[in-house]
Amino acid sequence: MKTLRSILAILFGIFLIIGGVNHFIKPEMYDPLIPDFFPKLMVNYITGAIEVILGIGAIIPAYRSRAGMGILILMVIFLPIHIWDVFRDNPAMGSQGKAILRVPFQFLFILWAWFISKK
Repeated sequence: MKTLRSILAILFGIFLIIGGVNHFIKPEMYDPLIPDFFPKLMVNYITGAIEVILGIGAIIPAYRSRAGMGILILMVIFLPIHIWDVFRDNPAMGSQGKAILRVPFQFLFILWAWFISKK
């Protein structure tokens, strides 16, 4: 079980690092997911930095549990955004069908983060 947890933590870490770096490379991709009342570029860069930091933490065994809890919190924070996207006229995911499919994945990410946060 420990090996599985380590593999899943490393995979999630890589996933987050790539996603976090993408916030800096293609910030316009994330604009539709950020509500208009937030400063989009600042929120985008902060989110990207947090994802990179948590991704690195998930890869390093000494920080894995804390990073897992941080990832869990981040995924819970993102959940309302993905639910909101389902009900938008033009979902950021490209279509309402894709937006609907994205919501269960957010729950999967929350569960995944919880699993890697366990010692």
